[in-house]
Amino acid sequence: MKKCTIGESRPGTEEAANTPSRSRAAHPSYAQKVKSQPEFMAYQIEYQKEVNSIRSIFDTVINYPEAPINIRQILEDCSRLFGMNATTVDFFDRLHNMRLDEDSVYSHCLNVALIARQMGKWLRLAPEELDVLTLCGLFHDIGKIQIPEEILNKPGKYTEEEFALIRQHPLAGYNLLKNLPADNRIKKAALLHHERSDGSGYPQKLKAGQIDDFAEIIAIADVYDAMTAARSYRSPLCPFQAIDMFEKDGLQLYSPKYILTFLNRIANTYQNNRVLLNNGQSANIVMINASHLTRPMIQLDSGAVVDMLNLPELEIIRII
Repeated sequence: MKKCTIGESRPGTEEAANTPSRSRAAHPSYAQKVKSQPEFMAYQIEYQKEVNSIRSIFDTVINYPEAPINIRQILEDCSRLFGMNATTVDFFDRLHNMRLDEDSVYSHCLNVALIARQMGKWLRLAPEELDVLTLCGLFHDIGKIQIPEEILNKPGKYTEEEFALIRQHPLAGYNLLKNLPADNRIKKAALLHHERSDGSGYPQKLKAGQIDDFAEIIAIADVYDAMTAARSYRSPLCPFQAIDMFEKDGLQLYSPKYILTFLNRIANTYQNNRVLLNNGQSANIVMINASHLTRPMIQLDSGAVVDMLNLPELEIIRII
């Protein structure tokens, strides 16, 4: 393979201008390819069923606090949905394209539960621990149901009063769950998933060593899903953009043993995938750089190989 010099892939060159249109014509949208698979369609049906189940259980917990809820059934359904993915690539491909109920608390809770379960597998947790962690994700944002939708989905910045209301949802969630006959870590995840290792989180401003382990895992899954979902004020970030944001301050905000495992695993999931660069060119990821996960070795459509460490102006903006 031809080694590319720095100048060959700089934005603004004739090659950069011509290559994107050829590669887009030759390669259909990655999202379209994912969504056209029969397996995706089957997954979509089961996913929506699970979102509806979460909605029903949340309504019961909020409106009929004394009524029994079938936690075992929702856990089994979620585990079965997770098991429909043959590979980690399948899992994240489907998750990123499964936006049926935009910015829904219910779908977000399901996504966080599924991401947390994948993290638990990477961490080699025992099956019973995986189940508790999954339930932590399913119930972590139940407190948001009590916040008006017009505030939750507001475009732009919150006012101080609105943000103060948003900050109440962890405690509201804990209060809704505290009397349920469930593992205490599920209740702690609802209360503590916005705490950060440097003490900048809420509601208790806890620091490293004071935050429950499962709440730490849920915090990472929660932020990753939020970043890769569409918002009224921005498009969804691609996985490498999310990784970049985590790399910048993740070690200060999250437990190193969890954030490092997550970032390394999620980056390596996209080894050999095609990506779109910010200069309009497309490429294949040849090798992930373990010390700079968002700066892999890539091969351009011309055959030239580029080490992104040597080209700081280049960024991966989309999986294609």
